Amino acid sequence: MATTDKASRYCPQCGKALKACICQLITRIDSDIPLIVLQHPSEVKQAVGTARILSLSLPNCRIIVGEDFTDNAELNALLQSDIAFALLYPADDAKPIETWESQPGMQRGLILLDGTWRKAFKMWQLSENLKALPCVALGETLKGNYRIRKSPKADGLSTVEAGFYALSAMTGKTEPFLPLIDAFNGMIDFQIQQMPPGVYEKHFGKRD
Repeated sequence: MATTDKASRYCPQCGKALKACICQLITRIDSDIPLIVLQHPSEVKQAVGTARILSLSLPNCRIIVGEDFTDNAELNALLQSDIAFALLYPADDAKPIETWESQPGMQRGLILLDGTWRKAFKMWQLSENLKALPCVALGETLKGNYRIRKSPKADGLSTVEAGFYALSAMTGKTEPFLPLIDAFNGMIDFQIQQMPPGVYEKHFGKRD
C-alpha cells in the first residue's frame, strides 16, 4: 500500500511530483531528428532534471539509462541502423556541430549525455561504442540559465539547453525549438517559487 501511495504522488508521464508536474509546460515539436539521451542513473530522480522535457517534446527522442553503454542492446541496435549518429561531447577532436555532415543518403542523429560533467566524462570513458562515434561541440559563447543547479563551468548548459542549441544548429532554425526553453524556464521558475524566503539568494545569488 505504501508503494502504491508513493507512486500516486508522481505524474506517470513526466515522472515528477504531481505538484511539480511539467506536462502542462510541454509543447509537442515536429522534428524528425533522432535524439538519444543517455542518462546517468543518478539523474533519474532529480527533481530539476531536464531530460524529460526533451523526450516529452520530441517524437523521435528516447532516454536510455546507464553508465557503461558498451553492451547496451538498445543503443547498439540504434547505432547499427541507417542513421549516422554523433555524440555531443567536447572531446579534443570534436567538430563544430554546424559543420558536421553525414555520409550522403544517411539521416543524422544526435546523442546527448545527461549527467554532471564528472559523470558524463565517466560515461564516455567507459563506453567503447561512444568513443567510436564522431564528437561534435557547441559554440563556446553559449550561456546556460540553470539557475538552481550549480555547474563547475560558468557557461554550463542543462541537457535540454544543449539539445535546444544542438537541434537549432543542425536545422539552421531556432524558433521551432523555443518551446524547449519555455518549458525549462517554467520548471525553474516554479522550483524557485517553492523555496522559502532567502534560500535562493543564499545558495545561488541574487534573483534576476
